[in-house]
Parts: sequence; C-alpha cells; structure tokens
Amino acid sequence: MRRMLRVVVAAAVGAAALGVIYTPVAAAGCAFPDELGRSSLHRSRPQAGIGEYRPASFLLVGDHDRHDDDNDGIVGLWHATLVSRGSQYIPDDTPIDSAYVQWHSDGTEIMNSSRPPATGSFCMGVWEKTGRYTYRLNHVALSWNPDGTPQGPASIREEVTLDHSGNSYKGTFTIIQYDLSGINVLPPTPIVGVITAERITAH
Repeated sequence: MRRMLRVVVAAAVGAAALGVIYTPVAAAGCAFPDELGRSSLHRSRPQAGIGEYRPASFLLVGDHDRHDDDNDGIVGLWHATLVSRGSQYIPDDTPIDSAYVQWHSDGTEIMNSSRPPATGSFCMGVWEKTGRYTYRLNHVALSWNPDGTPQGPASIREEVTLDHSGNSYKGTFTIIQYDLSGINVLPPTPIVGVITAERITAH
C-alpha cells in the first residue's frame, strides 16, 4: 500500500513538473509588453518541436459593410441625361441637362451641370438607399441670372433604380426653381421627366 502511494505521489510530482515546463508555452500566445517594451511572445519562445506560433489576423466589423456591394452600388462617377416627360411648360423629350454626377459613399452627391457656369453649374445633394437597387436623391442648387444677379434656390428630386449590372441607372426627376424668397415657383418649372445614367470607369 505504501509502495503504491509512493508511485502515485511520484506520478503527481512528475505531472506537476511537466506542467511547469509547458505553462510558458501556452501563456506565450498572449503577447503583453514587458517593462522593456518587448512582448512576452519574444521572452517565452517554446523549445523546438514543442509548439508553433502562427501569426494572428484581425478583421474589423466595419470591413464587412465596406465590401457590401449592394450598399455602395450607386457610388461612383456617372454621366447623366435628363429629358422632359410630362412637364406643363416643356414638350416631352426635350433635353434638360447632360451632367457629370458623383455619388459619394458618405451619402452626399455633387453634379457638374451642362448649364453655363454663370447661371450656376455646380450643385450638391444627399441620397439614401430605399431598396436593394433603389435610391432617393435630394439635390439643391443656387441659380443665377445671366447678368450675374441671384435668381434663387432650386430643388431637384430623383428616384432612381440601379441596373443589376451596376453600370447604369434610370428613374424620374422633378426640378423646381424658386425666387429669392424660396417660396414662389418660377416657370417653366416644375419640370418633370426621366433620367438615365451610365457609369464612368477608369478603363
């Protein structure tokens, strides 16, 4: 009985000693900096054949959203064409604008209109996603008369649908030009119609 007890005790001591040997190897995976600025990873390397370190990789949660093409499909540079359709004062199929439009990933947008620069050719907007392929744009502008005097604010509203290819979109628009008060609507607006756009790429 005493002999068996000695064997059990010896085995327990041996296991404890083995644990002391392997404990630094397991703890070495936690790389906490020590007082010298070095990590414990470098201070507690395992002996050859005992263990192996593998580099860790980290993925931020935001990276998944950043690569979601559905969310940012509208983002990019476009050539857009606006044509009157159903306007009160302007015949159908009358060209209204041919513009370069940039949709930004932060929900803002900027357009370089084909209007003469003196009348206000740059305007800006904000957009939101309304469906898997649909978007709503609220676009604002400051318009000027040809003689350089201010005409008043303008509003352009768009509802567009992105093609499944991601290289074109189409939809409807409404343009309203106000006077300086921002209340009274100036003819020939409202202008309503259809907008089509093709993506501009780096190729």
